[in-house]
Parts: sequence; C-alpha cells; structure tokens
Amino acid sequence: MLSRRTQIQQRSPGSVRGPSLGLPAVALALGMAWTQTGLAGAPAGTSSGEAKAVPLFTSQDASTGELAGWKFFSEDPKAKPGDVWRLGTDGVLTCRGKPRGYLATQKAFADFTLRLEWRWPKEKMGSGGVLVRMTGPDRIWPKSLEAQINAGDAGDFWGLDGYGLTGPAERFKTLSHPQFGKLTNLKKTTGREKPAGEWNRYEIVAHGDTVTLSINGREVNRATGCDAAPGRILLTAEGDEYFFRNVELVPAGR
Repeated sequence: MLSRRTQIQQRSPGSVRGPSLGLPAVALALGMAWTQTGLAGAPAGTSSGEAKAVPLFTSQDASTGELAGWKFFSEDPKAKPGDVWRLGTDGVLTCRGKPRGYLATQKAFADFTLRLEWRWPKEKMGSGGVLVRMTGPDRIWPKSLEAQINAGDAGDFWGLDGYGLTGPAERFKTLSHPQFGKLTNLKKTTGREKPAGEWNRYEIVAHGDTVTLSINGREVNRATGCDAAPGRILLTAEGDEYFFRNVELVPAGR
C-alpha cells in the first residue's frame, strides 16, 4: 500500500515498495439487489449457473455521505464518508484520498468474483488498493489480502497483518513491521496497468484457498494457501485521489 520503498518503515505497508495502505437515488437500491440475491445465490428468475453480477455502488445519502451497503472507516474520527468518497451521477466513485481509511462492505464474502475499473487522474498517480477477505477490527491496515493498485505495482498481492498466502519462491517474501505486523508479498508476473487517466479493469476471483487477479483481461497473479475465512471487501483511501466505476460482484458457486 505504500508508493515508496521507504514508506514501509514509516507509516503504511508498501510494495517492494509496499502494500497500498492502496448513483444517486434514481439507481437501483442496493438493499433491493441484496434482498433479491442475498449476494449468495442467483437473482430471482435465474437458474443455477446463471447468476448475474450485482452492482455494489448504487446510492449515496446526500446529507450524511453514506453509501448504501458500505461502512466507512477513517483514521480521523471526525471525518464523514462524503469528505472522502463521492458517487457521481455518471456512476464514477471518486476517492479524494484524505484522510486515510476505507470503504468496507457491510457483508462478508468467502468465494466470489469481484470486477471493477479504476484509474488515476491524468496529472498524478499514487497509492491505493482493493482488500478482500478482511477480518478482525477496523484499523490501518486490517488483516486481509490486498490487490495492489499503487502506481507501478498494480497486480502485486500483499497479505496484511498476518493474512496467510503463498506462491512461487522467486516472487514471494515476508517481512515484519512494528505497526502493521507480518506482511507477505507476492509480486505480479507482468505489468498491465495503463497510463494515468485511462481506466484499468480488475477481476479478482476468490475460490477456496486460491485467489487470482487479472488486469485488463490477463492474469497477473495467483496466490495459493490463502486464508479462506469469509471477510469484507474494502476500497482504500491512502492519500491520493483516484476513481472507481462498474464495481460488481458475482456470488460464489455460479
């Protein structure tokens, strides 16, 4: 979640430069989508094997800034969701980056396919990430598996706060941090991120103890021996502005 090698010794997990710690009311209500699918089975009217992806961002309360189906956490206890996250009428979710923290799904998931698009502003790339199977208390940064979005490191995996995973020895390493605990890094096999200002597509597939990550249509990482307990899905705010859209989840077993 760090954007620089030295940050791992300063404030937040990073890639080898450290882990990235990186619709309005007219849209379909998320609560309705969850009621119909339970995010655990096929939507009404579909048979097994035909489950459709469920959109995870559908509405934001104009007064509180809260996003339906999501919990807000910030290192600043006075911060409000709308201070950091803004859902536009075009469906683009803007993360302003500060103060640091994240959005977390209210529900926990074990096996799933998560698809989303993200991009950096044209002017500046930075640090960010998608965390899955998060368990334990809210903190910076919680126990989970991170799919790195840091500029230059998109595609790396980081096991945060003792989250277990393994992979090929030539791309695998572990380290200990006094604040963030045990960190496990599995480097991507190839770079697939696009230049700043262009949209990138992530597909994260969690199945049992295996989690794969594809970027722009190509698999770039595969972790095995992963902790498989159900956990929440997080989008991080790490100090830099960036954007998401088309965030959707396909329930397990479909």
